[in-house]
Amino acid sequence: MRYLLACLALLLLAVNSVWANEQVTIKRDQWGVPHVYGPTDASVVFGFVYAQAEDNFWQIEDTMIQAVGRYAEVMGEAAVGSDYLNRALEVVPISKREWQALAPETKVLTEAAAAALNQYLADSGHEPRLIERFEPWHFVAHSRYSTYQLFVFNRARIAGKEIAQLSASQQLASSRITDSQLLAGSLAPPRTSAVADAQAHAGSNTWAIAPHRSASGKAMLFINPHQPYFGPGQWYEGHLHSESGLHFSGAGFFGSPMPTIGHNEHLGWSHTVNEPDIVDVYRLKVDDVGNPAHYRYDGSDRPIRAWRDSLKVKTEDGLESRSFNFYASHHGPIVAQRDGELLAVRMAMFAEGGQLKQRYDMLRATNLGEFKAALGQLATPMFNTMYADVHGDIYYAYYGAVPRRSADFDWSQPVAGDTSATSWQGYHPLSELPTYTNPETGYLQNCNATPFLATGGNDNLERSDFPSYMVAEEDNNRSRMSRILLGSQDRFSFADLEKLTWDTRVLEVATTLPVLRQEITARDLPEDQAEMLAGPLQLLVDWDGIATTESAATTLYFFYRLQQRQLGTLDPVDAFTNAIGYMQKVYGSWQVPWGNVNRLQRRHTSGATGFDDDAESLPIAGGPGNPFGTIFNFYARPQPQQKKMYGVAGHSYIGLVEFARPLRASSLLVFGANSDPSSPNYFDQSRLFAKQQYKQAWFTPGEVSANSVRETRLNYKP
Repeated sequence: MRYLLACLALLLLAVNSVWANEQVTIKRDQWGVPHVYGPTDASVVFGFVYAQAEDNFWQIEDTMIQAVGRYAEVMGEAAVGSDYLNRALEVVPISKREWQALAPETKVLTEAAAAALNQYLADSGHEPRLIERFEPWHFVAHSRYSTYQLFVFNRARIAGKEIAQLSASQQLASSRITDSQLLAGSLAPPRTSAVADAQAHAGSNTWAIAPHRSASGKAMLFINPHQPYFGPGQWYEGHLHSESGLHFSGAGFFGSPMPTIGHNEHLGWSHTVNEPDIVDVYRLKVDDVGNPAHYRYDGSDRPIRAWRDSLKVKTEDGLESRSFNFYASHHGPIVAQRDGELLAVRMAMFAEGGQLKQRYDMLRATNLGEFKAALGQLATPMFNTMYADVHGDIYYAYYGAVPRRSADFDWSQPVAGDTSATSWQGYHPLSELPTYTNPETGYLQNCNATPFLATGGNDNLERSDFPSYMVAEEDNNRSRMSRILLGSQDRFSFADLEKLTWDTRVLEVATTLPVLRQEITARDLPEDQAEMLAGPLQLLVDWDGIATTESAATTLYFFYRLQQRQLGTLDPVDAFTNAIGYMQKVYGSWQVPWGNVNRLQRRHTSGATGFDDDAESLPIAGGPGNPFGTIFNFYARPQPQQKKMYGVAGHSYIGLVEFARPLRASSLLVFGANSDPSSPNYFDQSRLFAKQQYKQAWFTPGEVSANSVRETRLNYKP
């Protein structure tokens, strides 16, 4: 009898074990896009992160290593500055505390994400470079790092030298290195010059079309972030379908537990980078800059919080530990010194956190009211947000966690930290930010420009109605071109918008070319120079101002404007002369088709391997949105020893959604879903990209099943 009972107990245990596992199915379409199905929201997060790992584990781990402040352990000296800043900002302890306080429905998502990466390592036998086991709190640190260290901190305008001076003075003697060594460690992760240039110049586009401007009578949304093509800002596309309510298709950075832009069956949104004032620097008067214990505040001394931390650095002799003293005030962490004072930085919602919950609530929203409630949490500190839904609503928010401040101070500069008059007075709620809902013009656009020209006619907001520190941006050529295009006809079909999202008209030619022509005509140029300029000038005069791969005028114009931007004060005639001379030296002619020069090539995900003129690449018609004004953004710059220029940023993930029932969607990644050169999905979407075409983005279960080419089944145990 006891034997039978024991057998029954074992059987029940086995059955319960099976029941405890949640079966997850990853269906891949021909483009390698993962469509993840499971019984719970956590189970599809598990599948989504597992799929990311299958396609590009290297990038996930690379970003995660940076997020937890251990990059110098794999990159050596070049990453010391980045890890030091991570320690000074206390990214890890703050993220751990936030994770402990997460609501259960959000915490389980991070647990699922960590389980996915650990399961992938177990299944694949892949050898990680550093992190052998992922923890749930890593994803909180990833969210904080991806937002603040990549997008926000540099707005404090604190020089790396000022941070290095403080860090050098606070490094313990037992692990002393020189100030020059610290300066060698960039505060940002190591990047190639091409990728760094991309980060400095990239932008984004997003449009929303109201039903009365749509041929179908349904709202439409254009999703078009412009991020670097290499490194931690790359997009990954995926589709999550949970039986518990989460049904979302879109994209996020590698390592994100969920997509951060895209659509569900009710609504969708996209982001562009904006510049609200969400970070301030405080000048602290301290008793001793080298060994501070107190700082002045409202006439008395306040104690400085001090702690010691260390980081490890890869060297030729193995890992070397370096310890530092760190400090913080009630204003925020102390990160630099300047003119005998210490500088503390405060970033909006950095310590408070809450991004994962807000993102989860946005993904599950079903209407504009619920979406606004999610945005109103202000847990994500920035990003213009463009929205459309099946109910016909379109909406735009110049969104950010903008601190409420006294108007008596210049917040663009470091402010006095010894007075409560400079303290923040809470945050402006969403209702006090620049927002638009269903303008009469029937369209909204933002391309990293002012929110006060988001549409046409008399529907725009007035800058004077908002605090001066809230909005910094002016208009730009991509926004001007967007208003021209969206105001060009009464109604747009889905196909109309598809075409416009690849538009390559160079807006600024209308203003820059007449100036060049006038300058050349008015000058008493030497005869040989006048003859040299005549043919190239006529080529530009005859040009229709549209960038194409066959256009030699586009190439000539690009190098002309590049000369002007690089040399600054150079006048138009000299810049044009220099451009012609450069092209003749490099290409042997000033008549070179744009597609021969402007190319797309995929290299290692890090962007560190460099480009190769002899390797496969594709001709691209797009150009730099700023200053060109082209909607099809593609940023490439000439590099030494290379005749071709290769894209490093621009159109990176592109989506177009029509909110019918069932909805219609198209999308595209710049390269492909998989980072393995041997994969058929390594460079397949690039061929559509070069042709300025979308692929279909399957969303309904019937569409996905009909277009699935392979399946993976996993068991997720919560």
